[in-house]
Amino acid sequence: MSLNVVILAAGKGTRMRSDLPKVLHPIAHKSMVQHVIDTANSLGSSAIQLVYGYGADKLQAALGEQALNWVLQAEQLGTGHAVAQANPNINDDDTVLILYGDVPLIQQSTLEALLTVRPTNGLAILTVNLPNPTGYGRIVREQGKVVGIIEQKDANAEQLAINEVNTGIMAVPGKQLKAWLNRLSNNNAQGEYYLTDIIAMANVDGVEITTSQPQSAIEVEGANNRVQLAQLERAYQARAAEKMMLEGANLRDPARIDIRGDVSVGMDVMIDVNVIFQGKVTLGNNVTIGAGAILIDCDIADNAEIKPYTIVEGAKLGQAASAGPFARLRPGAELKEDAHIGNFVEIKKSVLGKGSKAGHLAYLGDAQIGAGVNIGAGTITCNYDGANKFITTIEDGVFVGSDTQLVAPVTIGKNATLGAGSTITKDVAENELVITRVKQRHITGWQRPIKIKK
Repeated sequence: MSLNVVILAAGKGTRMRSDLPKVLHPIAHKSMVQHVIDTANSLGSSAIQLVYGYGADKLQAALGEQALNWVLQAEQLGTGHAVAQANPNINDDDTVLILYGDVPLIQQSTLEALLTVRPTNGLAILTVNLPNPTGYGRIVREQGKVVGIIEQKDANAEQLAINEVNTGIMAVPGKQLKAWLNRLSNNNAQGEYYLTDIIAMANVDGVEITTSQPQSAIEVEGANNRVQLAQLERAYQARAAEKMMLEGANLRDPARIDIRGDVSVGMDVMIDVNVIFQGKVTLGNNVTIGAGAILIDCDIADNAEIKPYTIVEGAKLGQAASAGPFARLRPGAELKEDAHIGNFVEIKKSVLGKGSKAGHLAYLGDAQIGAGVNIGAGTITCNYDGANKFITTIEDGVFVGSDTQLVAPVTIGKNATLGAGSTITKDVAENELVITRVKQRHITGWQRPIKIKK
């Protein structure tokens, strides 16, 4: 028996007030529907049917590289009609799991529990108890047994008082699902084909119906406008922050952190407020992240420190290395063990060797820098001639004085010293001192120009 997942994603989302299809609006680092697709894949599904309609080109551009069966719902005639479009792709012996592209926080464990309680020849529906069930279809029971689902607009006063509601998520045997969908009618207040009507059909046919509930109601919340989207974002962030703390991170304030990717943390990691993580980020043990830092697709080794308002993108920090405050590490940058860059230092596609440091106000681009090197304030590697990039090589033990320009391609030999204010255009040998600045002149009795009053 195979698991066949149907994801409903055809709606326009008018209340979003956007040209973007509703399901493509993001939660953290990916679209709502991508969250649902990833969860479906985590269940080991044999096939995923994506029922689409509005914004087909944008959906296919965003999702087209994935293993999806694209099922067009040309007219939006209700949830039952939407699922029915996937009938040709459903086998009789499939277990069909129906999900929604705008319900991104549903968890794998919740769906596994739903699939577990589904009877062999029956169906299981995911329900939730809400203090205010307004707008939701109510679960109708007789002597504890589910006999149907009644939509809000079709419910009477007694039914409106029911707090157990339908989430729309259900697991149904393929053969019966196709038969029930073919029997649907649109004889209701909305004139639509309700998927929920199959529950009453199942009851009449004597099919066993079971229910399961999520750990939290937020899992089954959808987003129809940007306010609800923001609420889901906060819920996602709270969940991600909790996971990070359980893995060993201390968050100064869990409500003031943004996790927009896959973050792996070691033990005793300290993270201050307003830090943003994007992409794949790995933090070793005893890492410290200062306030306002941004980490994107980077690898931070044990005991390293990212000081406040530092941006680290596509870079690596070795053990006990440090960066910032107000530093920027661009793709290809690597700080080796105990290396340090300070405030207003930018490093790109360069390696700063073990114990080397650039304390402040420097640009290091396309540079290979050895161990024990000191880079003075105002140092620049001039790596670009307007058409091509060139490499600067600085070997171990070099001392670079402040306000030095190194015009690549150039190599500075071991233990060389470059005087402050020098412009280096030729290779420097080991242990050499090089000074290129203009000789200082003293003019006595100098009189500054005097401004003439008009």
